[in-house]
Amino acid sequence: MLDNGTKQRIDTARNILVGKVPDPKSQVEQITIALIYKFMDDMDQESLSLGGTASFFVGEYEKYGWTRMFDPRLGGFDMLALYAEAITRMSENPHIPQLFRDIFKNAYLPYRDPETLKLFLKTINEFHYDHSERLGDAFEYLLSVLGSQGDAGQFRTPRHIIEFMVAVVNPQKHETILDPACGTAGFLISAYKHIRKQNTIKDPGDQLSMQDRTRMVNNFTGYDISPDMVRLSLVNMYLHGFVTPQIYEYDTLSSEDRWHEYADVILANPPFMSPKGGIRPHKKFSVQSKRSEVLFVDYMAEHLTPNGRAAIIVPEGIIFQSGTAYKDLRKYLVEKHFLWAVVSLPSGVFNPYAGVKTSILFLDKVVARKTDRVLFVKVENDGFDLGAQRRPIDKNDLPAAQQLMQDWQQSVVEKGGEGFDLAQYAEIPALLVEKSRLAENGEYNLTGDRYKTTTKRERNLFPIVELKVVCEIISGQSPEGRFYNDEGIGTPFYQGKTEFSEIYIKAPTKWTTQVTKTAYKNDILMSVRAPVGPVNIASQEICIGRGLAAIRANEEKILHKYLFYLIRAKETEINGNSGAVFPSINRSEIEKIKIPLPPLEIQREIVTEIGDYQRIINGARMVVENWKPNIELELEEARKEAGVEEWEMVKLGEVCENLDSLRKPVTKSDRKNGIYPYYGASGIIDYVNDYLLDGDFLLISEDGANLLARNTPIAFSITGKTWVNNHAHVLKFENKVSQHYVELLINSMDISLYVTGSAQPKLNQKSLNSILIPFPPYEIQERIVNQIQIEEELILANKKFICIYNKKIFQTIDRVWNR
Repeated sequence: MLDNGTKQRIDTARNILVGKVPDPKSQVEQITIALIYKFMDDMDQESLSLGGTASFFVGEYEKYGWTRMFDPRLGGFDMLALYAEAITRMSENPHIPQLFRDIFKNAYLPYRDPETLKLFLKTINEFHYDHSERLGDAFEYLLSVLGSQGDAGQFRTPRHIIEFMVAVVNPQKHETILDPACGTAGFLISAYKHIRKQNTIKDPGDQLSMQDRTRMVNNFTGYDISPDMVRLSLVNMYLHGFVTPQIYEYDTLSSEDRWHEYADVILANPPFMSPKGGIRPHKKFSVQSKRSEVLFVDYMAEHLTPNGRAAIIVPEGIIFQSGTAYKDLRKYLVEKHFLWAVVSLPSGVFNPYAGVKTSILFLDKVVARKTDRVLFVKVENDGFDLGAQRRPIDKNDLPAAQQLMQDWQQSVVEKGGEGFDLAQYAEIPALLVEKSRLAENGEYNLTGDRYKTTTKRERNLFPIVELKVVCEIISGQSPEGRFYNDEGIGTPFYQGKTEFSEIYIKAPTKWTTQVTKTAYKNDILMSVRAPVGPVNIASQEICIGRGLAAIRANEEKILHKYLFYLIRAKETEINGNSGAVFPSINRSEIEKIKIPLPPLEIQREIVTEIGDYQRIINGARMVVENWKPNIELELEEARKEAGVEEWEMVKLGEVCENLDSLRKPVTKSDRKNGIYPYYGASGIIDYVNDYLLDGDFLLISEDGANLLARNTPIAFSITGKTWVNNHAHVLKFENKVSQHYVELLINSMDISLYVTGSAQPKLNQKSLNSILIPFPPYEIQERIVNQIQIEEELILANKKFICIYNKKIFQTIDRVWNR
């Protein structure tokens, strides 16, 4: 379990480097090299203390011993020169294992500031090598700062997605496990932990024999084309107990050296993008292509053992792209009995690094041969919101998806899937599709929604027409960048959904003096590239870029407002078939969208009805968005009524008891699912099977960017049996009124003077206790709390109004469809 001290040392090391080494990946590499350097010296020192001899820093390399860096006789630049020379030459040291030489391969010091290096090495010196899992957890935390290598289409896989994939595939202790695009070895480490957990009664892995452990060390293999990623993988595996990790710098798609090596389990999130000009693969692949995402999936399918299984994250192009290679790959997976399940993930899973939409292909050569159906599962919520910060939320479809998939696997293996009742899993959108249906048009499209069936209606109320019958579709085209300006010269330019509002586009922020494609007032603008489907209405003549298409209604046949409401209601059903990495939709696909076409009189009635609902929604939303509790005003009015000069100012620590000593952090891997909320700096982040606190308490964030950004409340009340980690202060008040009063006050105050650090903002206990607050008598606090609670109830009522009338809009649209 990662302790707070270790986490803080890692954060400190990064903060020291950030001024000289701004790139997170380079920061991780510098910390990695320094840690291994220090750990080698620790092993030498341990050997010497036990009466042995040093192994690593001997002969001509003795002068590079870690402790030599701290010789007080060394000046700043001398120390810098010695360290830079040491890490550069360490890959040539014949006294260290090949593993360590590989880690130091191409190592160098990217800055020349002695003070920065001195502070950095002093922080690294606080780490000490031992053989516990703690160092592995620490290194995983360090790797978590890596976001994206977007130029190569590589995106760090969120741990909860990795754990879901591993749980479904369920690797066993005797199986060989491969990640052919291993990055930092996240999948391999997760698979190792899964196996160890499956073989635990008391202590982690206590049911694994020495023979099991020895075999496992040799059963995990990873390839990566990047030497930097190989270095990080080697360290990650080593710190998790793999003394000789099988991680290789290897071009999976172009080299044939390891083509004849197979695995029982393959887990991967391979690169989504191909280099310019494509890949130049050898001729052994079953599917001929130069697209890396196609070749990686082909490689993994072909390199499974006869009973092998795989889970692969793929971009949407693999799912529905109509290119020959994509279709051939899907046909190969279905007809050769590899594919047994497809899981569609939310489009924000890789935020904030990429908005790419992805799915997971599950392959199993045993399960797929025993059934003629493929399971499609749609994960709409993965436990986090889809914003840039990916904050935890209550909705999480992954546990239900995992249970469904495991039950389906078991049913197929035991009975060929006969009698399996999918209706029992109503909490997760899923369907079973016959393989023959996938093959019907030769596309083998793996978009689950297209195979949904509905009960046939007696008849449609109105004719169903394609958009091209009643509209003109204009695809956007972006002018050259040299024609843009932000001074209002020329024609307003819009290029994507970011400029949309509820109905009409926002005010322009960019103009162009060269107009390529024009949208006129009342044209409907559709986002056609990641995301596909959202619409707005043009409020004036504008130039549109390639992220938009204009849908121009023939007002003699269809009203633009009616068409807008209709398409907006269908937004989630609109899927393009021409994107590869990023979802997109082209003009011909938009033209084929089908809609009901009632007479103009009925269209006007529908527009009027929805317009009335929309006005109510707009009014309620204005109330919700503009309200915030004004505790300062309430305090001032109460002061005037009481006839006092000012309220008594007290330190927060004087009116409550701080219970931070009761907090206890637990890493996600060590938490056991339960019914008790597990709180962090921003609220509930998990549920566990035990509790630390029982009663009413106020939590205040201890660290995080939100202390300054204030996007969400930093103070929040909790009640009942709960567990709190070390990212939130715990305060106990004499009564609930004072607790809620202080909660309101802290959330409305500017506390930036009490917060230290900018890269890693922190409100320590001393600063928290010293915050000065007005603290009127109990009855004044109660009056203020009651007044604000009344206002909060009104806000809640307005939110309900919004939900009710949004539902009425969709009901109106459903009537048009005769639903």
